[in-house]
Amino acid sequence: MALLASLGKYRNTGLLMTRIGLGIMLMLHGYPKLLGGPEKWEAIGGAMKYVGIDFLPAVWGLLAGATETFGGFLILLGLAFRPVCLLLTFTMAIATSMHLNNNEGIMGASQAIEMGVVFLGLAFIGPGTFSVDKK
Repeated sequence: MALLASLGKYRNTGLLMTRIGLGIMLMLHGYPKLLGGPEKWEAIGGAMKYVGIDFLPAVWGLLAGATETFGGFLILLGLAFRPVCLLLTFTMAIATSMHLNNNEGIMGASQAIEMGVVFLGLAFIGPGTFSVDKK
């Protein structure tokens, strides 16, 4: 459609909008996990057992909360963008595994799957021109 063809000129604006939206939502989602303390971290980190890692669940939970909180901030800025996207892809893979192993089915895991695909795709695309990482 010719009317929408001109939107291609605004790719970097679209990436900026995506980064801002995802960054804010990740920070809002991860911050309560980060502040939850050792009990919350252990509950979250316990999901690592589904991929065969059953030691130090509190540490894994803390890392998940920190990845979402600080990773969201870094995505918003476009700083260390690709490594953060890959860390978040891993986090979403673990979340997917947890939902599937808790018999929630594909619909229960769909949000984690969708976000994992988004972060993996963004790792390939990069942060765009309007970022701290811009070259």
